[in-house]
Amino acid sequence: MEERLEAFELSLYGGAVERRYRRLRPEVDALPWGTLRADPHPPEVVEAARRAWTEAAFQEHRTGAACAATLKALICARAPLDLVAMASRFPLDEMVHVELCARLVGELGGGIQLMHDPRNIIAEPARELPMLLQAAELIVRNFCVGEALSIPVLRGSWHAAKHPLIAQVLCRIVKDEAAHGQLGWFFLDWADELLGDAERKHLAAIAAQTIDAVRERWKTIVPRPNSPLDADALGWMESESYLALARRSMETHVIEPLVERGIDPGA
Repeated sequence: MEERLEAFELSLYGGAVERRYRRLRPEVDALPWGTLRADPHPPEVVEAARRAWTEAAFQEHRTGAACAATLKALICARAPLDLVAMASRFPLDEMVHVELCARLVGELGGGIQLMHDPRNIIAEPARELPMLLQAAELIVRNFCVGEALSIPVLRGSWHAAKHPLIAQVLCRIVKDEAAHGQLGWFFLDWADELLGDAERKHLAAIAAQTIDAVRERWKTIVPRPNSPLDADALGWMESESYLALARRSMETHVIEPLVERGIDPGA
């Protein structure tokens, strides 16, 4: 299929639609916007911050698509209604996170150009798989690995943030993600008696594939300590601490709970 890349750009509809959105999540406008300034920081630090928060907005955008795809699969697989209802708020959470990251970029001078293929924004299961297995694959990929890993890492970034606005943005994201991290384990516990050895083997391969992709991305992170200005502008931990926390979290928050449920990514 021909590759067609598009710029990652965002907008608000405004008017009554935006007012309804604000009523759903009033805490967004309550944050101390207008307090993050780029001019005290070296240009290379500002550029790194703009890139980091643009990429963060895009990742939250992708996660919103992943949550929506998982929600559809849960409905089609006739997962418990309360579990589906729990998952139904997650796409909204992710759109809020997109806005939070994008507004931080705006305070730093605007986003960088980021090109993507919107037709391949997330990995989806083969359509010929049974619906329960499609839902389980999306759950393992997006929640048991993706969201379960992001929570402790984001919490570490929140505690490392020096600027009040960045700290409050990360705090808001961490609070939302806490429920996201539980969904995968709730689903696997419910589906335990419905999954046979073949299904668990398939899910273990999906988990291993997803974990390997994350570890490959870690290799692109250059271990270097951040200066105080980096911490103010970016809000991330210094690289070595970030990687150490991410590796520990992969073991304790992802691999161990999967193995406990009969899904061993290392098998």
